[in-house]
Amino acid sequence: MPTIFSHPAVPLALGFGLGKKIVSRRLLLAGIAASILPDLDVVAFSFGIPYEHEFGHRGFSHSFFFAALVALLGACGHRWLHCGFGIAFWFLFFSTASHGILDAFTNGGLGIAFFWPWSDARYFARYQLIEVAPISLSHFLSWWGVSVLLSELRWVWLPCVLMGLGLACVFRNSRK
Repeated sequence: MPTIFSHPAVPLALGFGLGKKIVSRRLLLAGIAASILPDLDVVAFSFGIPYEHEFGHRGFSHSFFFAALVALLGACGHRWLHCGFGIAFWFLFFSTASHGILDAFTNGGLGIAFFWPWSDARYFARYQLIEVAPISLSHFLSWWGVSVLLSELRWVWLPCVLMGLGLACVFRNSRK
């Protein structure tokens, strides 16, 4: 999995690219939280739920179904988020779904249960370019952690910066 520092790259890029008129500050913060939310499934380990179980790590909480539930719940608060229902739904959906998509590009783990509850099969992207992050803090504060951060800069942050800039160019030119 990418680190907790890199999952917010997608909502940050979308928020920057779409602009403050579309993505309010509150919606952006909700998107950042939604992009991190799927990794709360690591709590399952403390309940004895194994990694490969559908409720284990990278199981149901990394699915498109879960992303839709998070988006639906968040969109119900669209007025508080200072945006329309549809904008809230899609922004939160992409923010949440991006978590599993980024995880699918890592070189570790058992894959992502994208299609849960219809299937508990797990998938990886064709190319696993992102160095998988260690779960323990001691491993993170080692050369492994440094290589993970460098990998994320290259394969997560750089593409997200380019996406944000591209979207900003398109949306700013379309408003003229």
